[in-house]
Amino acid sequence: MNIVLCYPLEARDRALIAAAAPGHTLIEATQQSIAEQLFQADIFCGHARVPVPWDDIVKQGRLRWIQSTAAGLDHCLVPSVIAADEIIVSSASGLVADAVAEQTMALLCGLLRSMPAFFRAQQTREFIRLPTNDLHRKTIGIIGLGGNGRRIAEILAPFRGRILAVDKHPYSQPPWIEALWGLDHLSVLLRESEIVILCLPLNSETKGMFDATVFSQMRPGSWLINVARGPIVVEKDLVAALTSGQLAGAGLDVTEIEPLPPDSLLWQLPNVMISPHVGAQSDHRADITTDLVCDNLKRFFTDRPLINRVDKRLGYPLPEARRPT
Repeated sequence: MNIVLCYPLEARDRALIAAAAPGHTLIEATQQSIAEQLFQADIFCGHARVPVPWDDIVKQGRLRWIQSTAAGLDHCLVPSVIAADEIIVSSASGLVADAVAEQTMALLCGLLRSMPAFFRAQQTREFIRLPTNDLHRKTIGIIGLGGNGRRIAEILAPFRGRILAVDKHPYSQPPWIEALWGLDHLSVLLRESEIVILCLPLNSETKGMFDATVFSQMRPGSWLINVARGPIVVEKDLVAALTSGQLAGAGLDVTEIEPLPPDSLLWQLPNVMISPHVGAQSDHRADITTDLVCDNLKRFFTDRPLINRVDKRLGYPLPEARRPT
């Protein structure tokens, strides 16, 4: 089989992948060549950040498995791939949960401790005290309790607050979470939470989920952190909630359109922190990605269940298939 690889590879990675797939051919692709080289693939391990002719690739009938090296699958989970029963998809869900949790804490602590205001004061050399807020003893609601959501909850546990969560598949409630509900309890979580953290996958159900109606259900003066996917939030409604005072602030690692357009009002709001979708960046990402790829290659060639095998119609792995965290 031809295994097309499209993610940053070092000598270690090549050697480990070759050992996990003896007798098979490794083809390294770049973002510039991936759209063409995917026609040679029986297996694709990587993340295409450029447009790919998936319909034509599916029609060719060669591709059997996509191992995404990202948690989000909007780069490959198009209707033709979803409909192709012969194509298996697995994801990197939870792979960089530590890094996503760190980014969450950076945005959250930065907002609560008024770092945007202090940074602006620093630029003008003003040594002034301004009001700050606390993370300790807050009620925090996490929406989406997959690998990232669970790790974020674990990191937040020592701050002596209440942690609530909702998930479409509520299971295995960690001891540091006070309540884990299904999505039918979303409004309850929103009413009680002083901080809401989004860890949802992007799919047809979640796109535009956080709109004016949902923001109106949130506790007045609460904070929103989005380390999931930008299109889950309707940006114009978020701006309205931030400017009206319904929300005290927002920390965004993702935005509805990326890159965020220069004329977006989000850039101008003093109660917003924005980072350019770097939550998954980690010094260890290449190594842990290769470890997952190798594990799943061995499983694929021995007909064992894949880690993070995706339910293609849902757009994410079901709990029983998720990578252990």
